Amino acid sequence: MKHYDFADKFRALYDKAVKQYAAGLRDQPAYFTADEQAFLAANGITVQAMYDYAEDHNNGGEPGYDRALEIETIRRDYFLNVQGGKASNTVLDEARMPAKDEAIKGIAWLPRIIPKTKAKLRGELPASLMYSCGGDRRFFRTHDILPAEFLSLVWRHEHNDAAIVDWVVQRSSAK
Repeated sequence: MKHYDFADKFRALYDKAVKQYAAGLRDQPAYFTADEQAFLAANGITVQAMYDYAEDHNNGGEPGYDRALEIETIRRDYFLNVQGGKASNTVLDEARMPAKDEAIKGIAWLPRIIPKTKAKLRGELPASLMYSCGGDRRFFRTHDILPAEFLSLVWRHEHNDAAIVDWVVQRSSAK
């Protein structure tokens, strides 16, 4: 695996997905060749994630290439260095997630985004969920947080939700 040109290859696949979605292609597996799918898998990235980026890019311009690269670079780092390049066999059960309107310390969406972010970090998101979806982006905008910054925060405090909550409360009150 080559590491130095990861961003260039990711950009090419991101652009390809955006163009295919814009052209009306919705068959995700057809977006990428076997070699391209192997590249994504070797870097801990799912075809579903690329499809989600393409869909949101075409339907609103967010999260955009730059944020997608930041997010997937952190996911890639976790995948290669914590998971040893091995995909998780676990998938987050969406039905067990906190409701969208639940709050911690008065901050709505926070109880939901913490397990969702852990699932993104570990490559355990179901196809029905996207990290940095519209609801996530609203949360990030409201509290002045970069999506990749939050992903990194969750990695640093992966087993300490209270530290994550305290950081968000501090960030939100500082804005």
